Amino acid sequence: MMNLGYLKILKNLCKYKLEIPFEAWIRKIMINLLIDNYRANKKRLEHISLNDEMTPLHNSGSFDLDEAGHLLDAEEVELMIRHLPVVSRIVFNMFAIDGYSHSEIATIMNIKSGTSKWHVNNARQILQEMIVTKYPELNRYLKKRKA
Repeated sequence: MMNLGYLKILKNLCKYKLEIPFEAWIRKIMINLLIDNYRANKKRLEHISLNDEMTPLHNSGSFDLDEAGHLLDAEEVELMIRHLPVVSRIVFNMFAIDGYSHSEIATIMNIKSGTSKWHVNNARQILQEMIVTKYPELNRYLKKRKA
């Protein structure tokens, strides 16, 4: 994947715009390449069988983070992210998915670093509420993490 990413960067170097930080441009290309690869191989990955001994989260008396992670698939999380307020969604994606720092986001979006942090926190809170609404059994775990 790294070689494909470098090849894509070199092929599209003529499309690079000087007003965008070069590192951010490269990061975006590499992340999009990985996402495209994941989507292309998604059907193959869905055929991986799960261990028959696994029990659903809602049937067990306790759970761990790995079990909680099995409840949410990428499409479900992506759909939840799409329902975030526009600016919070953009800032959250830049921070959590694309890996930008708050200072980089502030520069790109022409906002203050603290505003960037607020939008990420706001997005996290909204996502947490969406997840708890859909999976109330996670509420106990999330309360423990806050304490």
